[in-house]
Amino acid sequence: MLKQLLAKLPRKSSKSDSLDSAGSNSGNSTFNLGNGFQFANSCNVVSARLNVVKRMSSAIFPSSNTAGGEMAEPHVSFNDVPNSEKQNLLVSKLKLCCSVYDFSDSDKNCAEKDDKREILIELVDFVGSGSAKLTEAAIASMCNMCAANLFRDFPSKCRSYSARGETEDEEPMFDPAWSHLQLVYDLLFRFISYSSLDVKVAKKYVDDSFIVRLLDLFDSEDPRERDCLKTILHRVYGKFMVHRPFIRKSVSNVIYRFVFETERHNGIAELLEIFGSVITGFAVPLKEEHKMFLWRSLIPLHKPKSVGTYHQQLAYCVSQFVEKEPRLAGTVVKGLLKYWPVTSSQKELMFLSELEELLEKMNTAEFEKIMVPLFRRVGCCLNSYHFQVAERAHFLWNNDQILNLIMQNRHVILPLVFSALERNTQGHWHQTVLNLTQNVRKMFYEVDEELVLALPRKV
Repeated sequence: MLKQLLAKLPRKSSKSDSLDSAGSNSGNSTFNLGNGFQFANSCNVVSARLNVVKRMSSAIFPSSNTAGGEMAEPHVSFNDVPNSEKQNLLVSKLKLCCSVYDFSDSDKNCAEKDDKREILIELVDFVGSGSAKLTEAAIASMCNMCAANLFRDFPSKCRSYSARGETEDEEPMFDPAWSHLQLVYDLLFRFISYSSLDVKVAKKYVDDSFIVRLLDLFDSEDPRERDCLKTILHRVYGKFMVHRPFIRKSVSNVIYRFVFETERHNGIAELLEIFGSVITGFAVPLKEEHKMFLWRSLIPLHKPKSVGTYHQQLAYCVSQFVEKEPRLAGTVVKGLLKYWPVTSSQKELMFLSELEELLEKMNTAEFEKIMVPLFRRVGCCLNSYHFQVAERAHFLWNNDQILNLIMQNRHVILPLVFSALERNTQGHWHQTVLNLTQNVRKMFYEVDEELVLALPRKV
């Protein structure tokens, strides 16, 4: 029995020797220096074999490469790979779509353009399905791809902006690359709207620089692009709360450059449309920062000649401020009087319409602060040779709320407009204006005949 046990010992030793011999063949020559070194050699052999297995696994499953490894084949469908590989495939497809092609030549790179478009459509469907949470690598690749395709310099502006306030029927210019740009915008929108998007990770890539470049795109000549940008920026504002102050400041800077430097920008209407919704969400009482936006950005926007292209959105933004804090109405009216047009009848009509909306929201105390300079200007409008301006000014007396304010302060207001009414009565060229003037005089006469008779008949 003892011999049998001793006979087994050399066989164990030979197994150890064979293992050391394998280590020696792999480049180790220290297996004879002791048991500790023999153990180290054994570990090296195991490690070497594991590396071989890992390399084979990496060749079969590309996503196991964390850095510098092979990417998945981008032309493979998402339906043909397991869920564990879809994120890696997403990154691969996004990187392929970073290639930008020249669409000014329709015969150039046709196959590549079609291939990219098919992949973009597949990406839109995949991200829209919301089937998996996006990894940081996928988020980074998404932002890089959108930046590569969207952020670009527009050609120098050769069209006249000076008359756009009155001639809004100009044919828009369309980007020839829209077949790709539309899909990229759709993909960016779905990415920002992704329900399981990790905002803390995404904000590292949708950063201040990304937002500034996004705002630059609002100057695009293509109205389809501006409409997409409007939707995306509004979603970014809602999703990334940390970026809200920066977005407001950046939009203010765009407005400053437009009003005080260039008076050229295609996307003011879209930016104001976004802020109409943003202002609605402002808490009451309004913060000083928000009031500064009204004073420094919105009111000066009445100055440019092209105000007609965005006046509807501007008036809505201003009205939202006044609804939240009615005492701001007086400040806005003073701003309107400051920028009141002298030679543009179309702008005067817009200003009179906005003025009526503001006066409807104004209380008596605020009205009394601005009624003198206001009705001096209204008196000039009553005498305007442009019959639509004169007509629109007379319509203020048709508004019951405004009429009530006027009659409460008739001793101040009537002397300011009486001479204008007299001039119209004695010979305005347009019969409609003449009839309206007689109606206004009749209103004053019925309310306070003594005051009307006491005023001097100077024309």
